[in-house]
Amino acid sequence: MTVHHPSLQTYADAWTHAVEAIAELVQPLVEGEWNRATPCPAWSVRDVVSHVIGMETEMLGDPRPIHTLPRDLYHVKTDFARYMEMQVDVRRHHTAPEMTSELEYVLIRRARALRNEKRSPDTLVRAPLGAEQTLELAWQMRAFDTWVHEQDLRTALNQPGNLDSPGATIVRDVLLEGLPKIVAKDAGAPPRSAVVLDVHGPVEFLRTVRVDADGRGTIDGAPSLGPIVTLTMDWETYYRLACGRVRPAAVADRVKTDGDGELAAAILREFALTP
Repeated sequence: MTVHHPSLQTYADAWTHAVEAIAELVQPLVEGEWNRATPCPAWSVRDVVSHVIGMETEMLGDPRPIHTLPRDLYHVKTDFARYMEMQVDVRRHHTAPEMTSELEYVLIRRARALRNEKRSPDTLVRAPLGAEQTLELAWQMRAFDTWVHEQDLRTALNQPGNLDSPGATIVRDVLLEGLPKIVAKDAGAPPRSAVVLDVHGPVEFLRTVRVDADGRGTIDGAPSLGPIVTLTMDWETYYRLACGRVRPAAVADRVKTDGDGELAAAILREFALTP
């Protein structure tokens, strides 16, 4: 699918790839399989697909559902979570055919909208909670979100795959953007230190977070000669930790830490960028 602006093309391609994979994964599911738990906290397969449908309808400019959330949703603790839960809860009693046909319909509409997109990447569009974001950021976040949720569904349905698909690269970039703050501010790495992240597997990279004299973090691809901490893990473990899909203790055997053990533990404790 070709879109108007080259800078948006990467995001359109990644989103299309992931969302078509989701549609393919859920098409053959029987009723009971829609209730399977996913690694996305408190959400079932149905809930994840409802969320994807809901976010895409919002990108299309559809009005949000008028719906009151039940009071016993203990995982809904913030305004943002409440906002996200609305599109999910409103579909909690939908049947398998209702879910797949709504997903199919919204994807046809979104594909058409992408093809006809003439706005520039810096156009401001609606964001959650009534905020605004650029069109480019909105598309980037849809590609990010959809790939992560595709992986949630693959884990729940025991159908691994697409760990190196176009969306994976976007997820890597978004997660790495958040790493300097995690290392320097949240975990409190000391000034004038460096922390190395070495990730292997379907998506491979080595990044160094450097903390300057004022305690501010930056990230680059050059190795560090004397890092205070080196974290080595596979790509699947990295994205699952950074997306809050798994706790550090559950994947301790898949993460190798060298250097300052206390700081390494603090970084891993603060590792999740998304709720």
